[in-house]
Amino acid sequence: MIKGKEKLIEIKNLKKYFRVGKGKVLKAVDDVSFDIYRGETLGLVGESGCGKSTTGRTIIKLHNATSGKVIYDGEDIQLVKTAVRLKENKKKMQMIFQDPYSSLNPRMTVLEIISEGIYNHEANLTNREIKDKVYDLLESVGLNRTHANRYPHEFSGGQRQRIGIARALAVEPEFIIADEPIAALDVSIQAQIVNLMQELQQKKGLTYLFIAHDLAMVKHISDRIAVMYLGTVMELADSENLYENPLHPYTEALLSAIPIPDPKMERTRERIILKGDVPSPMNPPSGCRFRTRCPKVMQICSESVPKWQEVSLKHFVACHLYE
Repeated sequence: MIKGKEKLIEIKNLKKYFRVGKGKVLKAVDDVSFDIYRGETLGLVGESGCGKSTTGRTIIKLHNATSGKVIYDGEDIQLVKTAVRLKENKKKMQMIFQDPYSSLNPRMTVLEIISEGIYNHEANLTNREIKDKVYDLLESVGLNRTHANRYPHEFSGGQRQRIGIARALAVEPEFIIADEPIAALDVSIQAQIVNLMQELQQKKGLTYLFIAHDLAMVKHISDRIAVMYLGTVMELADSENLYENPLHPYTEALLSAIPIPDPKMERTRERIILKGDVPSPMNPPSGCRFRTRCPKVMQICSESVPKWQEVSLKHFVACHLYE
């Protein structure tokens, strides 16, 4: 619990397994637990294939959880079955997708794309009121009303992502999962999108789960950061604390790969090169998932799963080094 902050979402022992082939199970998300507080941005980072996006999609019920709880505003949304309640939850929680090229329907105009959610959730509005709302949304993301009658192929990648953000905001959600929203964009555009998201968060009181693999950008936008590896969370701490005092060897390795602007420091600093490949989530290692690549591996790492524990104030880690 963070003093003075209200929990919006509690993720408890969340698992998402996929059946692949005869009797094989891919453990994409395996016993993940963390909280998200109202008004904050929680960054979720890790290598490609570690389960970040699946975690986000399971939270928002694009995937049904294999087990575990997603408690939103005091209610386990995994247990909600009625159409009315499901619709209410969809209004509160929205998603911004990674690829602005494939996530927008090429046969629909921008007006149709953004207004689709409004028609579904606010049936009492007139067509004129919906159009005005779409125009306001476009202006709030840095576009203008003349863009409403164009199609997605007429826009750049950065502009398409702004349309995706406007679509997510159309139903006035409280919580947004941003699934690598800048990964497909040019570096020159990435900062603009992140700054826009921060401005909208302050104006509208939004809460974000920001999924990414770019640690430098995650530090810029996040209040706290969770580090994932092979379906599990390895470390969770305040953004500054994680960067200044990483505890898990995997976090240390990720941070050592971030380029430093100073050429002299960049040449002399120590890089941690991880050996081997990421194991298959269909057959993860016993004990600690990271032990096959860890430079500080011990005998106990193969024998038991490390406990999730608070090592210092608001700094959690799953590692035998701290037991």
